[in-house]
Amino acid sequence: MAHLIDRRLNGKNKSAVNRERFLRRFKAQIKQSVAKAIKGRAITDIQAGEKISIPSKDISEPVFQHGSGGIKEIIHPGNQDFIRGDRIARPQGGGGGGGGGKASNQGEGEDDFVFELSREEFMKVFFEDLALPNLVKTQLLGTQEMKSVRAGFINDGTPTNINIVRSLRGALSRRIALSAPILSELTQAEEELDELLELAEEDSFRVRDLREKIRHLRSRLYTIPFIDPFDLRYNNRVKRPFPTSQAVMFCIMDVSGSMDENKKDIAKRFFILLYLFLEKQYEKIELVFIRHHTSATEVSEHDFFHSRESGGTVVSSALTLCSEVIQKRYPTEDWNIYVAQASDGDNWDSDSSQCSSILLEKILPCVQYYAYIEITQGEPQNLWHEYQKIAEQIKHFAMQKIRTAADIYPVFRELFKKQPHTVT
Repeated sequence: MAHLIDRRLNGKNKSAVNRERFLRRFKAQIKQSVAKAIKGRAITDIQAGEKISIPSKDISEPVFQHGSGGIKEIIHPGNQDFIRGDRIARPQGGGGGGGGGKASNQGEGEDDFVFELSREEFMKVFFEDLALPNLVKTQLLGTQEMKSVRAGFINDGTPTNINIVRSLRGALSRRIALSAPILSELTQAEEELDELLELAEEDSFRVRDLREKIRHLRSRLYTIPFIDPFDLRYNNRVKRPFPTSQAVMFCIMDVSGSMDENKKDIAKRFFILLYLFLEKQYEKIELVFIRHHTSATEVSEHDFFHSRESGGTVVSSALTLCSEVIQKRYPTEDWNIYVAQASDGDNWDSDSSQCSSILLEKILPCVQYYAYIEITQGEPQNLWHEYQKIAEQIKHFAMQKIRTAADIYPVFRELFKKQPHTVT
């Protein structure tokens, strides 16, 4: 009696492969549904799943049918109500194809196909075309990953790993080595036979002996196999540790008195979205949270989003602390460094120029990317004008303005869209 053991990785979820294929096939419709879904939910709820509906016409399968065959003559009756050029009157009661009309005993339809995306599937579609820009693997420290690499050839292995070229090359070498002595002896015997035949010694004992020897040598050549199990060579693969790159993201938020609750809420939502994005995309990344008013402090994630501390505005304090943390804990030769800053742009006037100097001299030379968002509904503030000068000369410095909560996701996509691959 045969026993079947299911060793598939899906476990109890047997339809995982089919579900993945379905998601790939209807990718465009799913992305449209996800885009509509995120407009109606809070940023903090964005990591939940979502019910997706696809019109039934989009999931119809093509079907082959047999035609009636043969040659037929068909007369179509046409219509008795209209001729070419007639204008069709509007249906009574403002009808058309929409709802709101009277009930009918005719017609039929089909509901849309509705299914639910899991949290992982929703987040995958949501962040599909985003990435940390210019993520350069600058150092080989951190956790090591095991990767399979080619390591020459071996004599034993599975049929799927056979190296055909190497095996045939070995077989050819073996046939040449084994047949060389026989071919040499055969050539010598044939030359001697030709000499004896020229002397008209057709029936001599020596001629018969040479002919038997030649037959035997040729049979020995035919017995050399074209390929032998000894010739087979298999690709050898070994697990080799590869170090992975390290990345750190600095999140800087202004919590001064000019940042009212609405602006702070927008900033919090932006960083929550950023946090979810980093958590989804990168397994090995560290986050550093810095809050500032007149002074800056490095805080935990909980304090960063929930602390009620407030005060004046000195942005340079946060940039100075950021630079100090980079110098102490995140050397540029070991880490990929990214900074995201959120503020309303209101800053002590004489401090904005100092912020520019700190950025240009201490921070921007060390980071791969710096993103600044200004949360204000009015005209740009003095910090914005100062940062604009930096953006004109530094390519990896980006800045965007957020007026309302509806701008959070579009601005986020603009700041962290995938960059074209460049070879460095």
